[in-house]
Amino acid sequence: MNFLNMLANDSVVMFAFGGMVIMLGICAFYVYYFLKNINEDKK
Repeated sequence: MNFLNMLANDSVVMFAFGGMVIMLGICAFYVYYFLKNINEDKK
């Protein structure tokens, strides 16, 4: 429990998780964008 408390209160860990969330959000947007454009190009 002490280890989880340390991770929850560490600013470096919070910035790392925040960066990963932003990166995954950008990746999800581009996957959606490319798949949408591929489907529209087939029509």
